[in-house]
Amino acid sequence: MQQDLIELFQFLHDKNPQARQIALENLLPHTLKHAPHRAIFFHGLQSQTGLQKSQESTTIRDLKLLCRDNLAIAHDAFRALVNLSDSSIIHPYLIDQSFLTFLVSYIVHPQSTLGDLAAMLLSNLTASPRSCTALLALQIPILQSPSSAGPFYPTQSRAGSCAPPVPYPAGHEINAHALPLLIDAFVQGANVGPGVSLDERPRKSELHFLASVFANLSTTLPGRLFFLTPQSSNPLQPEATGRVDYPLTKLVIFTEHKDTIRRGGVSSLIKNCSFYTQGHQAILRPESDTVLVPPSNLSAPGIDALQHILLPLAGPEEFDLDAQEQLPEALQFLPLTKKRESDAVLRLTHVETLLLLCTTRWGRDYLRMHGVYEVVRALHEQETNDAVSEHVERLVNLLKREEGPETEKDPQVEETEEEDDEDLRIEEI
Repeated sequence: MQQDLIELFQFLHDKNPQARQIALENLLPHTLKHAPHRAIFFHGLQSQTGLQKSQESTTIRDLKLLCRDNLAIAHDAFRALVNLSDSSIIHPYLIDQSFLTFLVSYIVHPQSTLGDLAAMLLSNLTASPRSCTALLALQIPILQSPSSAGPFYPTQSRAGSCAPPVPYPAGHEINAHALPLLIDAFVQGANVGPGVSLDERPRKSELHFLASVFANLSTTLPGRLFFLTPQSSNPLQPEATGRVDYPLTKLVIFTEHKDTIRRGGVSSLIKNCSFYTQGHQAILRPESDTVLVPPSNLSAPGIDALQHILLPLAGPEEFDLDAQEQLPEALQFLPLTKKRESDAVLRLTHVETLLLLCTTRWGRDYLRMHGVYEVVRALHEQETNDAVSEHVERLVNLLKREEGPETEKDPQVEETEEEDDEDLRIEEI
C-alpha cells in the first residue's frame, strides 16, 4: 500500500490535469494526522541539506505548485498542506520567500475563492517563531489600481482559482508590508455573510483563521510591538490621511463576533499584547486620548479595548446608578437579552487579560475607576467553571486590596504567585 502511494507522487506534476487531480484525491486522506502512511510525506525532510533535493521535497514542492492549479486541484492541495503543516518538520519548506509571498498575496486578494484554506495554512505555519519572523518582515509586490475590484492587485496571487483583473492594471509594482494588508482583509472578511451568494460577495472568503495568525504573532515580542506601534490607517497611501492608529485598534471589535475562531483569536491577541506592560495605557485609554508606547516615538489615539474585554463577560444584570456611570458606555444599561460568552476558555482568556492589566498600578486604578469589579462580581455569581471562578477571585483580590508605596513601584506583583501554582499561571496563547 505504501509503495503504491509513493508511486502516485510522480503524477502530481503530470501534464494532464486529470492525472494530477486523481493522484491528489488518492493521496489527500493520507495527509491526516493519524493516517498510517502519513510519514511518506515527511521521510527525509530533516536530513535535507539544500544541495540535493529528495523525492519527498519534490512532493512538497508539487503540492505548493498545485495550490495555483484549477479550483478542484488547488482545494485538495491546500487541504493537504493544512493537514501536513500541523508538524513543524514541514514549516521550513512552506515559508520560503516565493511560497509565503504567494500565500499572503492570495489571501489578501478579494477574489481568492480558497482564501479560508490559505488562512488556515498560514495559521498553522505561524505556530513556529521562525515563521512569525518571516511573516513580520514580509513585503509583497502589488499594483495600485483603484477600481471596483479593490484598491490594489497583489501580482503574486495569480492562480487558477484567482484570476487576474481585466483589464490588467498599468503601472509599476511596489512592495507593500504584508501584515497591514492582512489586517484590512481580515476586517473586510467579517462582512462576508453566509446568506450572500459567492458571486455577490466583494470578498470571497471570511478569513476567520487570520485571527489565529495574529494571536500567534503576538506570542513574540516583535509581534506585540507591531500591534502596539502606530501605523497609517491607509497602508497604501500613508500620506493621504495623515492619521495613524495602533493596528490592534482595528481588531479589538471582534471579541463578540459570532464565529468562535475569529473572536477567540482576537481575544488571545489582546491578552498576549497585555504582557507588554508599557502598552497598558494605549490598550485601555479611549480614542480621545493620544498615547505613546515605547520604543516607538509616535503617539496615536488610545485603543479603548476595555469595553471589548468586558462585554463578553457581562450579562443582563442591573447595577445601581453610580456603578453604571463608571462602566464604559457600551456596557451601560445592557438589555435583558444580553448573554455572556458561552465558551469557558474565552471567558478565562478575558479574565486573564484583566489580570495582566492589573500588573501595573496605573492599570489597577483604571480598572477600578471603570466598573470592572461590578462586572466580574456579577460574573462570579453565575460562573460554573472552576478555573474561571478562581481567576476571578484573584482579580477581585487585586482590585479590592489596599495600595501602598510598595505596590506602586512593583509592576509584577503577581509573578511569584503564578510561578508557585502552575494551574494559575498566565501563559501566552
